[in-house]
Amino acid sequence: MAGLRHTSSSSSLSLASSSSSSQSFASRLVLLLTLLSFTLAGFAFILQWRGGLNDPITRWSPDHHEFPGMAISGSGPSHPSRSDCVDLFGQSRSPAFPYYRDWSFGFGSDLKPKICITTSTSANLEQILPWIFYHKVIGVSNFFLFVEGKAASANVTKVLESIPGVKVIYRTRELEEQQAKSRIWNETWLASFFYKPCNYELFVKQSLNMEMAIVMAREAGMDWIFHLDTDELIHPAGTREYSLRQLLSDIPGNVDMVIFPNYESSVERDDIKEPFSEVSMFKKNYDHLPKEVYFGNYKDATRGNPNYFLTYGNGKSAARIQDHLRPNGAHRWHNYMKSPNEIKLDEAAVLHYTYPKFSDLTSRRDRCGCKPTKEDVKRCFMLEFDRAAFIIASTATEEEMLRWYNERIVWTDKELNLKLMRKGILTRVHAPSVIIQSLRESGVFSTTIASAMKTSVSKESFLKSVESSNSSRVLSSGVISSRKIGNSRETQTNGRKVLEITEFDSHPLAIPPLSPPGLHDFHIDT
Repeated sequence: MAGLRHTSSSSSLSLASSSSSSQSFASRLVLLLTLLSFTLAGFAFILQWRGGLNDPITRWSPDHHEFPGMAISGSGPSHPSRSDCVDLFGQSRSPAFPYYRDWSFGFGSDLKPKICITTSTSANLEQILPWIFYHKVIGVSNFFLFVEGKAASANVTKVLESIPGVKVIYRTRELEEQQAKSRIWNETWLASFFYKPCNYELFVKQSLNMEMAIVMAREAGMDWIFHLDTDELIHPAGTREYSLRQLLSDIPGNVDMVIFPNYESSVERDDIKEPFSEVSMFKKNYDHLPKEVYFGNYKDATRGNPNYFLTYGNGKSAARIQDHLRPNGAHRWHNYMKSPNEIKLDEAAVLHYTYPKFSDLTSRRDRCGCKPTKEDVKRCFMLEFDRAAFIIASTATEEEMLRWYNERIVWTDKELNLKLMRKGILTRVHAPSVIIQSLRESGVFSTTIASAMKTSVSKESFLKSVESSNSSRVLSSGVISSRKIGNSRETQTNGRKVLEITEFDSHPLAIPPLSPPGLHDFHIDT
């Protein structure tokens, strides 16, 4: 019996010891897991606090309403924020883009550098609104819009004038008379474009408008000025926040002009309705490609067209606002007193949406009264493809035009597209379409229109009037045809004295839209 008791006692002690050991191990395991969890949480907090976590998916998500350029602004390059504390309505106390549905905050006057864009446009509201707000997102604060045609209709300008930072300038008789007194008419650098129709007339008009925009930009305290068309978007590639302000703030102070090489849209369908949202494939500029790659794939990239690009290939530029600044045609700026110091960007570009819609063939045709002959189109259009497009749009049936459009403009050969994509000739650029689609889904465009309407016009009648104005080509009574400025000025200058060449008359000629290099420009170094 004593032996049994002793055995029973030993078993009990053994079980108790085993249970105590298990409980001790479990406690230690729980403590270890708890400490590990707190350590990981603390490490993640430190990384986030120092700006080390930057999830591109949440950054661009439509539900994460944060746009580039909303970081706290400063005069120098931007730096990661040292605080995770943000305002309720944005990432910064003075956001560069203060729009979301019915919210509308005042612009911070301390945003640096201050950037403006000037344009001469007859586009409709559906094109101009996304164009303006996209550029607001990337850091542009002011716009000088010289409007005529559809863009000058009452309901369109009512919306445009309601947008902070937008100044609308109408092509009125007073404007024509003021521009007729410009010093440009008495100089030689633009003279070869005077008194010619269509593209040449537009080129002179753009230069005159740019000259006036320089004065407006200076009065508004701007630091940089661009000239863009409303079928072009700035692509500030290479910046941390996809920010044009950041890009220009990093430019050395001794640089007067920054050249943005242009990329040309390569549409993949013939039924595009909203190019800024639907087009993502672009052909790179010669300046952004190795010489061997460019010329080695030239024939594949042109697809039987006259040149590598359908239209121009010499990019657009931004100028620093300073004394004696002047336009040098629609693509460049110059200075009356010196040769500007310029640089060309290696990554950033201007995205040119070239003939992205089938209707662009006829709309361009309708704006020009030239005869559809090979000889007459030379005096109307500067580039070969524009000439060919005008002739086909003026002489062919709609079915023939559509076939020509698909052969020359639409990129339907997926194997060729993939080949040129791998070579680096073609590239995908999604940021503009993502930004513009997010703006649309956020209600920015609809809110802007509704705010402009107020209560004086019903939404239905307003949209009908916009549609009517978009389909109309008749100028309002307060606007006169830009063609008259040349005729009027020509009459006024019939008795003009022969220009005397002075030290300031020897400026380089205005730079027109130029085609990219062709195969005849390829020289093998030996």
